[in-house]
Amino acid sequence: MEEQFIKELLADLESDNLVLPTLPEVALKVRDTLEDESMGLSDVAKIVTTDTALSARLIQIANSPLLRANREIDSVDAAITRMGANMVRNLVTSIVMEQMFQATSDATDKRLRRIWEHSTEVAAISNALAAQFTSLPPDQALLAGLVHDIGSLPILSRAEDVPELLQDEELLDRIIARTHTSIGSAILRKWNFPEELITVAAEHEDLQRNSPQTDLVDVVMVANLQSYLGSDHPLTKIDWSTIPAFAKLGLQPDVSVVDMDETNQQIEAVKSALIS
Repeated sequence: MEEQFIKELLADLESDNLVLPTLPEVALKVRDTLEDESMGLSDVAKIVTTDTALSARLIQIANSPLLRANREIDSVDAAITRMGANMVRNLVTSIVMEQMFQATSDATDKRLRRIWEHSTEVAAISNALAAQFTSLPPDQALLAGLVHDIGSLPILSRAEDVPELLQDEELLDRIIARTHTSIGSAILRKWNFPEELITVAAEHEDLQRNSPQTDLVDVVMVANLQSYLGSDHPLTKIDWSTIPAFAKLGLQPDVSVVDMDETNQQIEAVKSALIS
């Protein structure tokens, strides 16, 4: 069953017959507005205020330790001004993505919630790693962490039509492990994401990857591994000292960034902002 399911899945991906998730409309509107040179941040604020929950979350983030601001603000306009265009684009996309992890059946609800929690954990760690160990934009690292496993969604959607597959956790895990990177990069390409984020989805599982420059893949790869510390996940059984991404970040493999004073508060701030 495993080989046949994967064969059909990848064949449908190749022929554009695989149903890929669409980015929520508010995120598309914000992105289009920011790319329109005739529009400004005030126009973005008008879009955001049409979504009460999104407005509240952006104000919350603008006042959080993440931005280290001294003066509290209470308006969407002020929040967006404080963040700036790039951070707003990335955070809006991050926040509304939670909508995509709502299950259409009880069979996948638990697994989808588990993937979302893992993604927010990796996003929060990625944000902290980028801020402390690289010159990469932390908000973009956050978004990269959040989308790194996005390829799991169509697989779970397809699996809902195969009851025996949903009942076999190990088999479904193997299928996701073998296919989610190809599907994830296809989703992000469909969404017109930047090439560096598409590469994250495609290559974050390639632990021996060693690009010339430290990039978002390195950050997400390390964050993904760190998220499994203290668990019995198979990735914890690997010798992390052989993984180039750790050396590129200047981070010892046995150091937990979650437990570091410099990063712990930042990680918690991001997680609280992303989980409603």
